[in-house]
Amino acid sequence: MSRSRSCLPAVFLATLLLTPAVHGQSGDHPQVPDQIRAYVLWQQGNVLHLQGRFEAAADKFRESIEVLPTAEGHTFLGWSLSMLGQTEEAIAECEKAIALDPDYGNPYNDIGVYLIDLGHPDEAPPWFEKAISSERYCCYQFPHFNLGRVQAMQGDFVAARRSFEQSLRHDPDYLPARMALEYLDAEFGKPL
Repeated sequence: MSRSRSCLPAVFLATLLLTPAVHGQSGDHPQVPDQIRAYVLWQQGNVLHLQGRFEAAADKFRESIEVLPTAEGHTFLGWSLSMLGQTEEAIAECEKAIALDPDYGNPYNDIGVYLIDLGHPDEAPPWFEKAISSERYCCYQFPHFNLGRVQAMQGDFVAARRSFEQSLRHDPDYLPARMALEYLDAEFGKPL
């Protein structure tokens, strides 16, 4: 929360800089660095995505990528595309993100989730493992949890329990992992 709040003044300033009326221009802003323009467009896409406006979000992410291709831009475009049912395209965007920044964990996790969505859960674990070992990722609880989902689907409940527990080590309040452990406890008792 504090991290996102610290970005708010920069986003506000960048948004003002990008507003045509401020410059008395038609919208051409050569004095605004591409990094800021791309970031503002990415932020706008993120807000639209969180509002459930996936098509509009995808458009903003595409605009951001046109200004400056980033791993975040491609990953989040993939996320919006996945919400529109365009899972293969989402995977392609994540692959572009990985090519730009192999240390960024989000696209690895997302590809794993998309493979599950496509009915190929056995292909997903290597992607979750890459997300877990990535250097730059805010939310390691997600790939641990998703790996646990696949392990549970495969009937390896001991490994699934370990993955869910690892997820909770990263975020003790992560409800899906807590619920998965409660389910395993109810079905199989403690410990497996």
